[in-house]
Amino acid sequence: MSGSSTGQAGRVTGWGAAGAAETPAGRLRRRFPTFDDLQGRARSRVARFAYDFVAGGVGDGAPNVAHNRAAMDAVRIVPRYALDLSGVATATRLFGRDYAAPVGVAPMGNTGMVWPRADAILAAAAQAARIPYVSSTVANVGMEELARIAPDSLWFQLYGCPAEGHRLSLDLIRRAEAAGAHALVVTLDVPMRQKRVHDVRNGLAVPFKYRPRTVLDIARAPVWALEMLRKGQPRFENMKKYVGEDASVGELASFVTQHMTTGVTWDDIARFREAWPRALVLKGIQHPEDAERAVALGVDGIWVSNHGGRQFDAAPASIDTVPAIAAAVGGRAKILYDGSIRSGLDVLRALAVGADFCFAGRAFLLAVAALGEAGGGHATSAFLEEIRGTFGQAGIRSVEEAARATVLHPNAVRFEPEANAAGLEAPRRRAS
Repeated sequence: MSGSSTGQAGRVTGWGAAGAAETPAGRLRRRFPTFDDLQGRARSRVARFAYDFVAGGVGDGAPNVAHNRAAMDAVRIVPRYALDLSGVATATRLFGRDYAAPVGVAPMGNTGMVWPRADAILAAAAQAARIPYVSSTVANVGMEELARIAPDSLWFQLYGCPAEGHRLSLDLIRRAEAAGAHALVVTLDVPMRQKRVHDVRNGLAVPFKYRPRTVLDIARAPVWALEMLRKGQPRFENMKKYVGEDASVGELASFVTQHMTTGVTWDDIARFREAWPRALVLKGIQHPEDAERAVALGVDGIWVSNHGGRQFDAAPASIDTVPAIAAAVGGRAKILYDGSIRSGLDVLRALAVGADFCFAGRAFLLAVAALGEAGGGHATSAFLEEIRGTFGQAGIRSVEEAARATVLHPNAVRFEPEANAAGLEAPRRRAS
């Protein structure tokens, strides 16, 4: 990004950190070169309750989010120099598909509260950048529409809905398969609803409750308010099939509250494995023994995550658990990762400690909150450029080489061996 600028005919016209081309994308790169820049713009642009919803964590909202960040910053990479870097590449293959870089858009629910149709904006950006986009069960754009927007990038994330023997869960799985989703991501780390104090104080609700504080928040965010007025309050579109095409925002929200009631069990995972013919990923794994059990059930991907600090404030930082989980899996499944991925350097850090692929959530959504329609493309291009630049600076020429980087990881969790479940079945591979 910092280098020569290009004139209208594509000719180099200058040099320096401010030398981005005079295009809309170039101007955005100068104004918002980092995640912190985007976060600051998002904070001032959207209603406070919407910003707090995405930026905050569980409990008082800060400790586990900050712990994730501090642990990420503690990972150091020892660079290697005097290498031929003419062939630095970020492309990688995952579950039989080629992607432009080892980063994707993590599943995020109710993104339309932060910016209307944020799901569609991010799906389109992922499709254009050739990276995965994971749609949430509680997205505000339906999976079938997202499949049309991002046919090469779409994955689907499932929250378990246990009523009637998981009738709803299994139907969502069937719909995701029919829509062409390339992987199913089953989230494990939400067994109970948790208190997010900032949301309680803000009176967060769907549909919006127009209390004095909510009205004041909206009045202070006129651009956001106008966009929300034009496009409507967020609706849980995947649920319209079960409630009715004309269901109100409140009816859809009530349906979600009634049906997404508990977590997913190992027996449920076995059923989902039988129902789903493509790559199956378990998200929220934080202990090596859970990873081993998942592999024994034929899972293709272990997604190491503490839900971005949004579920359990005493959980370890995600990055600190990756080495032990990767060692336990031993290459029998792919190791996916999220947790404070805000730059290309963070992607390299995660790869160096044992991940095969990374996902970011807040970094993408806050870019949309900051920039609207332009936010998705801005975030994806920044990630791809930064990953390549960071690879080169560290003397790394490919994703495979990143896994062999010399890394200092002082806070890695050391798990003591425990009595493990005996006689687990050998893994049944479904996808490469």
